[in-house]
This record gives sequence, structure tokens and C-alpha cells, in this order.
Amino acid sequence: MIEYRPLRIALLGAGSVGAEVARLLIENREELAARVGAELELVGIAVRDLKAKRPEGVPAELLTTDAETLILGADIVIEVMGGLEPARTCILQALNSGSDVITANKYLLATHGTELFDAAEQVGAQLYFEAAVAAAIPIIRPLRESLAGDKVTRIMGIVNGSTNYILDRMDSVGLSLEAAMAEATELGYLEADPTLDIEGYDAAQKVAILASLAFHTEVPLEKVYREGITKITPEQIRAAKDNGYVIKLLAICERVEEGVSARVYPALIPREHPLAAVRGAFNAVFVEAEAAGALMFYGSGAGGTQTASAVLGDLVSAAKRHVAGGPGLADSVHAELDVLPIDRVNTRFQITLEAKDQPGVLASIAATFAEQGVSVETVEQSINPRKTATLMVGTHEATEASLQSVVSALAASDAVESITSVIRVEGV
Repeated sequence: MIEYRPLRIALLGAGSVGAEVARLLIENREELAARVGAELELVGIAVRDLKAKRPEGVPAELLTTDAETLILGADIVIEVMGGLEPARTCILQALNSGSDVITANKYLLATHGTELFDAAEQVGAQLYFEAAVAAAIPIIRPLRESLAGDKVTRIMGIVNGSTNYILDRMDSVGLSLEAAMAEATELGYLEADPTLDIEGYDAAQKVAILASLAFHTEVPLEKVYREGITKITPEQIRAAKDNGYVIKLLAICERVEEGVSARVYPALIPREHPLAAVRGAFNAVFVEAEAAGALMFYGSGAGGTQTASAVLGDLVSAAKRHVAGGPGLADSVHAELDVLPIDRVNTRFQITLEAKDQPGVLASIAATFAEQGVSVETVEQSINPRKTATLMVGTHEATEASLQSVVSALAASDAVESITSVIRVEGV
């Protein structure tokens, strides 16, 4: 029997995610009440424009432009409006009034997370954000709770479904980047301005959040190294396939020396690696921890319904906390590790270049690698019609700084006609 008073739920935003949250809250009201021990009453939905077109199923009688009054009368506030403002102001207002907050706003968390968590801690409220990274894939709660007693050493994942779809289409059917992007746009995976996805900004925001949680350290977004997929060519995709690799846009964070590295870039991974099998617009996150070992979380990483699922999961947790009583628990940032620049990271490169086809050239190129302290692991050579030699050189692990020095030295070498591809290698 439900004896606790109804909990008042305020919803900020009525786009694709907000509409799904509202629908699920209303349709599953009795089931959710049984799980929580209290009724969850959706008391209002804050929007900017009452006349704007809404997805089907959004109750018009719940719409309001008075977000402040709605927030101040709620027990739990769900923010799915996106962007920095007014989302930041609304969340701070909710937390300062003692309400728990659920958000899917990765950009806001990556840029103002510390401020929001501090505000929650001061009043004993809780900030939930499972939906901010990889939609329906449960990754935030495992890092916050399940692995809280372990030591996470590395996270590597595909956290942007749009770019994964594009790269997968280039790999599986040989599309150009432009053609694959056109398909992704038609399917609704890319916005009219696709920069957020294809230049790696979306993935960088997510890896900043994951790194902060995994390593108990504030990782500012501006310290996340970022490269997108716009320079990936069909030739690189074909060469990767021929050599047993696939190219993925990877988000990586790991403990490096006495610090933390967080970065996003396209990289080669072996086709036998679990992440290589992640197709289409799906996401996957590979977590390595000292005691737990290797764990992989896989599923749909985008979509209104999928994101709403994660929001509702957080809502049930928040509602149960209200029924049970007690203050919210702050996330730990006790470690205060340095966030290291990309040149301190150890990785591997695959460098493809056009060299003069004459005696002594290969020895000269090998000497260039040795001079920079980089060991060569593999060399593949072919002669092309222009009477130059195409060399594909794979390196052993070395610092990013050393590898970049090799690239610069090769570009300046008389033996090298051109460098056609430089790409990192992960997962080996």
C-alpha cells in the first residue's frame, strides 16, 4: 500500500526527450508508484513558447512558460531543455530550493558540473545524470556506485552514435564521408549543423564527465584533447580493412603517471576488439578496473525514447530517496589529479607516406624514427605507378610528443615525397 504523499515532478523541456518522459510518466503512473512507494505527479512542463509545435502526447494543459513557479513547487525537477542557459539557472534554482534534479545535459555538466554539484551538496539535494552519456546505456551509475570500491584505470568507448554510423557506412559499403553524412542527416542522426558530432565536441563533453567520475578528479572540458572525423578518407578506411583494423571515433580517459588523460580522436582498432563490432548508431563503453577487470557496456546511445529510459531510471532512484529520507550523496573529487596534455600520453601511430624509390631511402626513414626515440614495429611497402614507394609504418608505443616529432621530421626529409596518412592505433 502506498502511504507516502504524492511527489510533485516538474519537467523542463518538451522536445523529443521531454515528450517521451511525459508520456512514460503518465502511461506508467501506477507501475512507477508501486516501484517507488509514492505517486509521481507530473505537475507541469516548462517551455519557451506555448504555441510551438510539440510531439504528440504532450498534455497542453500542463504547459507553462513560468519555469520559476513550477520549479519552486516541485520535489523533483527533470531538465531536458539542453544548452547552457536557462538550463543552468533553472537547475541551480531547483537545487537551492532543495529539490533533486535529473538532467540529460552533457554540455552543462561538462562546463559547469562542479558548480552544480557544490550547490547540491550544500543543501543535501542530489543531482542525477545517467542520461547525459550514452542515453540508455547504464554507465554513470556503475561508475558512481558499482565500481566505487575499485580503481578504474582506463575507459575507452564509442559515445557518439552519429559518427559511428558514418564511419560504419564508410567501412561496410564504401561510402564517402559526404555520402555517409547525407544518410545520417536523412535518418535524423545529424543536425543541420553537424559540427557538434563530426568534430568530436559531443564526445569530448561525455568523456570529461566519465573521467571526472572514474578518477575522482575535476576534468575541465577545455583540457580534453579533441579531433573529429572530417579528415578520414575512403583510402584510410580501405587500408584499415586490408590490414585487419576498423576506424572508430574513440573517447578515452585513463590514469597516466600521476595524472589523468582525456581525449577524443579517430583511431584504428583491431577487428577482433569488442569495440570493432559496434555497428550503426550504437554506442559502447569499455571500462578497465584493477579488481573487476574488463567490462563492456553496449546499447543504443541516442534517441528520445532511449534517453527518456535513462531519465526515468534516475527519477525512480530520486523518488525512492525521498520516500526513504536522508540527504543526497556528493560525488567524490578527492583525488585532484593533474589533467595532462596530449603530448604526455603513450600511444601508437600508423604513418603512411610516399618515399623516393631509390637505395638508402628505407634506412634513412628508419634512422628518422630512431633519432626521435620511436621504435618501428611493422613496415609494408608497395611501388605505385609514379615510381615512388608507399610505406605504411606501424610504431611501437611511444609518447605522443615523440610520435609528433617523427611526423615533423619525416615531412622535412628529402627522402619523403609526402605523408598521406597519420592515425593512432588503440586496443592492441
